[in-house]
Amino acid sequence: MKASALRSANLFQDALPPETGERVETLLRRGPLHVERIISSDRPDSTLYDQPQDEWVALLQGTATLWVDGTEIPLQTGDTLFLPAHTPHRVLRTSADPACVWLAVHLHPIKDTDAPA
Repeated sequence: MKASALRSANLFQDALPPETGERVETLLRRGPLHVERIISSDRPDSTLYDQPQDEWVALLQGTATLWVDGTEIPLQTGDTLFLPAHTPHRVLRTSADPACVWLAVHLHPIKDTDAPA
């Protein structure tokens, strides 16, 4: 791999939270694999997610409580959670100090046109 193709980044740089909701930044997209950094405010959006892709999240900083298919799940720094596709979930609470910083990995379904021949 050429050095010009390498790119380093710091997950905590420019991690100021938005006033409400969350800020999602794509770090990597390779086929069905998407990696994002999410910065949450302490006033989460009440959106109910029901995504067509699997999602694995790691809470890198802060504390949060998620509602996942009828169950409240508290998370603290270092916790991870796997959310299979079509699992309804929402963010109930997130900490203000420190703000929540997440790493999210999405694995999108492979379409027949994406499969190798």
